[in-house]
Amino acid sequence: MRILVFANTPAHVHLYRHAVDRLEDAGHEVLVLTREYACTTDLLEFYGLPYRRYGEHDVAASSTATIARELGGQLGSIVREALRFGPDVVFGRGPYAALAGTVARAPTVLVLDDEPGDFNHTVSRPFADCILSPRVTRRDLGDSHYTFDGFKECAYLHPEIFDADGAVREYLGVGEDEPYALVRFNALDALHDAGLEGFTRRQRRDLIDRLSERATVFVSDEGGEMDLRNLPARPYDLHPALIHDAMAEASLLIADTGTMVTEAGLLGTPALRYRGTDDHEYGEFRELERVGLAEQFDGYAGVRDRAIELLADDGADARWRRRRRTYVGDLVNLTDLLVDVAEAAGDLEELERSSRAALQPASVTASERP
Repeated sequence: MRILVFANTPAHVHLYRHAVDRLEDAGHEVLVLTREYACTTDLLEFYGLPYRRYGEHDVAASSTATIARELGGQLGSIVREALRFGPDVVFGRGPYAALAGTVARAPTVLVLDDEPGDFNHTVSRPFADCILSPRVTRRDLGDSHYTFDGFKECAYLHPEIFDADGAVREYLGVGEDEPYALVRFNALDALHDAGLEGFTRRQRRDLIDRLSERATVFVSDEGGEMDLRNLPARPYDLHPALIHDAMAEASLLIADTGTMVTEAGLLGTPALRYRGTDDHEYGEFRELERVGLAEQFDGYAGVRDRAIELLADDGADARWRRRRRTYVGDLVNLTDLLVDVAEAAGDLEELERSSRAALQPASVTASERP
């Protein structure tokens, strides 16, 4: 089989990387289509995944109109690559996968989460043969939409898959028992981020000052605009492939971006999300709050004070790891499911019994919500 996968962000690389490896090991031909954005191609290179670039994303392009123009210039490349490769099935999301599947006349599988806005769903839903999303998402996208008990991040952070590299402390230059906090500042440059604001410059500096009183602070600044020379913090400068190992060892993660909060929570690391001006209600965060693996805050003072409280709490790490053991191990191993769906060319009727049992029509999931 020929399997085409879209990886437009670093998170997409992680979502599919184990499945790509297993499909190649099984003798299938896989191609990852990507764009030059943040560390996406660095990760593809690190994991040795077969890829081609169809364009790039300018992190300064934060307006909807600018992003739409950028997208228009990329679609021609996607058409050429899809026709050249001739896939039997396409995996991805939004207009990218929808277009590729349409021109190649291949079944299209969309793997979605509870993102805000309707653009990606509106343009891709009519072309999808199969839509998969976590059961905690709040949408029903029709007869082809099925949900699974877990998160997209379970494709690479499920306990059956993820094994932390304990040497990450040595790479970071911190002691075996030295507490450290990871702080992630979002560039807010994706389509669904248009118009949003996270931590202000003053809040960023204040947060770093407060955290540094109790822990070593590492800052990952997606926009690359922060000058840390006069602040008590170090830049997080390890290879991006090591970020989950660093999260797993951290005493705390704070971010105004969603994916890393979800990841930290699933790793059993106390995770705090500052919403800023984002008033979208995400099903994933609501679920992680329910099981005590992540917390969200509307105001800066709340996230700051809670962060200080957790760093002063000697029992916080143990509580979070205990909650992870109780909750995450029972979630779906999404890589197993993606491999089975790929080998069935997106036809869920052809799935093995165990994979079919892991899926439920979204209409049923929606009817069960309060």
